[in-house]
Formats: sequence, C-alpha cells, structure tokens
Amino acid sequence: MERTFLTKSELRRAIRANIRSLSADERAEAARLIVAEIESDPRFAAARTVAAFMPLGDEPPLREAVERWAQSKRMVVPKIEGDEMHFCDFRADEMASGAFGIAEPQTTATCPPEQIEVMIVPAVGLTRQGARMGRGRGYYDRYLGQHNAASIYKISTCFACQLVEELPTEPHDVVMDRVVAH
Repeated sequence: MERTFLTKSELRRAIRANIRSLSADERAEAARLIVAEIESDPRFAAARTVAAFMPLGDEPPLREAVERWAQSKRMVVPKIEGDEMHFCDFRADEMASGAFGIAEPQTTATCPPEQIEVMIVPAVGLTRQGARMGRGRGYYDRYLGQHNAASIYKISTCFACQLVEELPTEPHDVVMDRVVAH
C-alpha cells in the first residue's frame, strides 16, 4: 500500500478490495503454502492443543487443514457469546452457523486459555513485525490479553496482499509471534 491511511476503516476497505481481486486458484494456492508453513513450525508440530479459526470468505480457506489436524491434535475453535469469545473442541460434524455467520461448535464446554499452546489467528491486515488489525470488534485482543493466555504462541495468517508496512495500533492490541502470509 503506497498511501498513508488515516483510519482503520479506510485500511480495511482497501485490503478487502485487494482480497476480492484474488482468483479462487490464487486463494487455494496461498492456503496450501500457509498450511505448509504452519505445519513446519516446531511450536505447532509439538503442540497438543491448537486453537484455529473457521474462515470467512475473505480469509485463507483453512478448514480442511483444521479437520486434518484434528486427527492428531486437540483442535479448538471460537464460539462467540455476546462480547466474549471462548474456544471449544472442534468436531467437523457438530459445527453450525453462529455469530456473524461463522461456523461454531455446538458444545458449551470450553477449553481454558492455559491449555492452548498455539493459536492461529485471522487478520484483516498484518505487518511482518506482527502488528495485527482484525475486523474491529476486539475479540482476539481481549482473549489474548488475559493473563492466563500470555503463554499462547500466536501465528497470524493472511494473503500476501494483506501485508502492510505499518498499522495504526492501540495499547490493547496484541502483537503476533509469527506472521504467515502467501
């Protein structure tokens, strides 16, 4: 991005336009490369419990990878209840449309943050240094800002067209440990 953005909403609009310009093949290839890079991460490989997200249409399509990972790891995915986000066990056959049209687990049993070793975090925009801009509701920043979530290794993913040089940040924004973009 060449110009300086005055607001996060302007930046979100510009990034979404970039994403819309990607073909289905480009998205699929990017997802394949993202998954391969995540799987090569030693922290991910060693993790027993991993939190991931169920992708929306403008996010890297990682659901198949989550289903495959669930065969050898405890995979947990977000469930939104009001202003709170919790993580619940992923079971492919027990997912239904939830908050914001995102697939969510139907269980009410939650996984405590201290049991999550690695979290794969969605983003609207990212810097290579790990600054992250989400959709604007703050669910991930609030969750990861809890004291009992401090040891979670945070990997954020995006398409390469979502990388920017800098992002407007606020004190409550949580920096990612690793950025995976293709």
